This record gives sequence, structure tokens and C-alpha cells, in this order.
Amino acid sequence: MEKQRIKIKINDKWAELFVYPHELLVDTLRETLHLTGTKKGCEKGDCGACTVILNGKAVNTCLVLSVQADGAELLTIEGLGNRDNLHPIQKAFVEHGAIQCGYCIPGMIMSAKALLDANPHPDEVEIREGLSGNLCRCGGYAQMIESVKSLCK
Repeated sequence: MEKQRIKIKINDKWAELFVYPHELLVDTLRETLHLTGTKKGCEKGDCGACTVILNGKAVNTCLVLSVQADGAELLTIEGLGNRDNLHPIQKAFVEHGAIQCGYCIPGMIMSAKALLDANPHPDEVEIREGLSGNLCRCGGYAQMIESVKSLCK
């Protein structure tokens, strides 16, 4: 099968890539672009570990073909901040003890970002709903909700 050319704006930089028509966006991000902050979890859209922001919305990259992202704008956890300059959401997660094993955190933070971009002052029900597509095996949901609440003041 022949690869197709796509162009995606990833973390504010345009990239031209050649991908297979059946290639999942999670694989392109991790294997081609080496953006390994996007985690592979269930590969069925249930866990949220692979969540990124695509054209302003949180999406599970295990359910998106890379060719579907042609021309799109994409934000991954690597585009938010770094160790020396954390994004306010990342900082809140650290300050509220929401980071345990860390596997779900990139997807959880990207879901929180999409939520806060759409609604800067969500109530607790809206926060729970905004994070509901992300599973945490460590069970740190209370700290994650408090992290997001702290950003709404």
C-alpha cells in the first residue's frame, strides 16, 4: 500500500508527513514524530491515554486516521510546556498531587485544556464530564478535579 502525503500543524509547527491510509494518528505521533507523551492505552477509545487537541477539540488519537488530520492543527502534551516552564494546568496537577504513576496524565491534561479553552469557569459537574473520557488506574480523580478547579478562580 502506498503512503499518502499529509500536512499537519503540530505544536505550532507545520510538518509534512507520508503516512499509510490505515495508519492511526497515535502511531504517527509516537513512531514517526517521536512525540511519546501521547500514550497508547486501550486502542479502542475508552481510556483517553492518547488524547490530544485536534482543531480545538479533545480527541482520542487511537480512533483517528492520520490522513484525517491532513490540514489540521494539533496540540500534544509536548506543545504545552516543559520542565523549566510548566503550563498552568501542568503546574496545578503537580501542586495538587494529581500525578501518580503518570501514564494517564498527558491525556488528562489535554482534556482539561480543551475543557478550559471552551469553558474557562466550569463547575465541578462540568469538570467531571470534561475529564470523564480519561481513565486513571491509580484512582487519583479527586486530585485531578481539584487541580482543574484551582484554575477556575
